Amino acid sequence: MGILDGKRILVAGVTLDKSIGFATAKLAQEQGATVLISNFGRALGITRRIATRLPDPAPVLELDVTDDEHLAGLEAQVREHVDGLDGVLHSIAYGNPETILGGKFLAGPWDDVAQAVRVSAYSLTSLSTACLPLMSRGGSVVGMTFDASVAWPGYDWMGFAKGALESCNRYLARDLAPHGVRCNLVSSGPLKTLAAKAIPGFELFEDEFEKRAPLGWDLDDLEPTARTVVGLLSDFFPKTTGEIIHVDGGYHAMGA
Repeated sequence: MGILDGKRILVAGVTLDKSIGFATAKLAQEQGATVLISNFGRALGITRRIATRLPDPAPVLELDVTDDEHLAGLEAQVREHVDGLDGVLHSIAYGNPETILGGKFLAGPWDDVAQAVRVSAYSLTSLSTACLPLMSRGGSVVGMTFDASVAWPGYDWMGFAKGALESCNRYLARDLAPHGVRCNLVSSGPLKTLAAKAIPGFELFEDEFEKRAPLGWDLDDLEPTARTVVGLLSDFFPKTTGEIIHVDGGYHAMGA
């Protein structure tokens, strides 16, 4: 018996099998959930191939969280496979590495900053709202952040977008609660995923986390983060909402 037995989970934003989204989908299935995954555009074909590597090949939905037509049609897409949702993982972020990352904070153009905020922060609300009619018996929304309480080397406007995401989480926790839906974020330490490769200077994080995290930190191990997400998607945290759970080996709590 798993902690997600009978749960219907949408994992939004799965491209490769070395991603938090894929690791969560895999573990959720192992814990008894029926899982759907999504992507869009040119990456959709890759996601469909990756979906066959799950323990139970998952349906793949086409979903661009910046496309109003996709969001409006999400309920119908989901209902082709399941009769509702109990949980949603928002594992989506984007920032143009050429213009808003890698030490370009003072020069970042508004159009690219706006795109990063829309994709990485506002879409948590867009996705939650689109899924709400499917969550008639309540449930859990989980998003992914990278500690926005400090400035990180090279992260620049994506750090700003994550700050917006963290604020968005608190307001969603307030407004989703009357529907019986919790909203929380997981702040993971750095992991060697596709998204991380797009961050100029990402290698600067490697030694720091390995040296300073009291529990240690393995940049190749996705399981601790996936386990935390699955825990939040389960019924084990019935009164936890608006929270940011750190999964970084304790790095965030160390002063030096």
